[in-house]
Amino acid sequence: GMELFKAEVPGPIPEKITPRIQQTALYLWGVYAFLTVAETVLLLLGGMNLFESLTHTFGTVATGGFSPLNRSVGQYGSAYFDWIITVFMFLSGVNFVLHYRLLRGHFRPLARDDEFRTYLWIVLFCIAVISADLLFRGNYDSIAEALRYSAFQVVSIITTTGFATADFELWPSFTQLILLLLMFAGACAGSTGGGMKILRLLILSRHTRAELKRVLHPHAVISVKVGGKVIDTRIQSSVTSFLILYVAVFIAGVFFMTSLGMDMESAMSGVAASLGNVGPGLGSLGPMDNYSAVPEAGKWLFSLLMLMGRLELYTVLLLFFPGTWRK
Repeated sequence: GMELFKAEVPGPIPEKITPRIQQTALYLWGVYAFLTVAETVLLLLGGMNLFESLTHTFGTVATGGFSPLNRSVGQYGSAYFDWIITVFMFLSGVNFVLHYRLLRGHFRPLARDDEFRTYLWIVLFCIAVISADLLFRGNYDSIAEALRYSAFQVVSIITTTGFATADFELWPSFTQLILLLLMFAGACAGSTGGGMKILRLLILSRHTRAELKRVLHPHAVISVKVGGKVIDTRIQSSVTSFLILYVAVFIAGVFFMTSLGMDMESAMSGVAASLGNVGPGLGSLGPMDNYSAVPEAGKWLFSLLMLMGRLELYTVLLLFFPGTWRK
């Protein structure tokens, strides 16, 4: 039971709310249901019909990003819908265990959670930088517009939801680079988002810092801590291996796509978007484009990468090792 729980919870450190896995699953489903109902009601109050409210809510909370409209959420041209969906995309990218504790009135875990604080600061920093860049280069005339569109796109990409309200393919290259990097980062562990996960990047940064300190002080005992808890060396090794493997798969994917004749920008963003389960990329795979023009072999690769990203690489790669096959 615990092994199944570990396999299904995205991230390096599965966290249980209760000693019983079944009870933990029920509580997490309760959080999921609460977010679904809350967003649906708010969209209905804004004038969206029931069908579209449900489909956009399902696409938000599950970070799936599918919309029944050709131009995604941007087709409404509504600031109200944009901000409601932005908020719920952000919430869906947070560890669901934190949601449960927050609903129980426990606010300290949220304030003390290193991953959540890192996730929040990354989102706020990227929104501020992109908004300033868009204003400076004249893409938008007002601060309100720049904030609205940058916030939606930043949160949509980092949570790997994939909704769009603007064609960021028309945005400055600097801004597009930030969005490309966010495709790798992904959301928090224990959320419905994809990507590398903020917690893994946090552990890697703390591990790197500890190694630098060991170079200066070879005999010092330096532990890696996240959220006040010491991270076991086995988990540190697992995180490092996962991130190296993630980058290796990305590079291999880009080589394959460029060999099929795809330009570098489209190949890099397409592989990153598929591996991170984001959806839209850059170049010919931008938010207002689609994957229909991708060569047949490329579509097979993207399908495999989406599966590998969703199952966090190891599960799929183990299938190619004969030692795992049963005779």
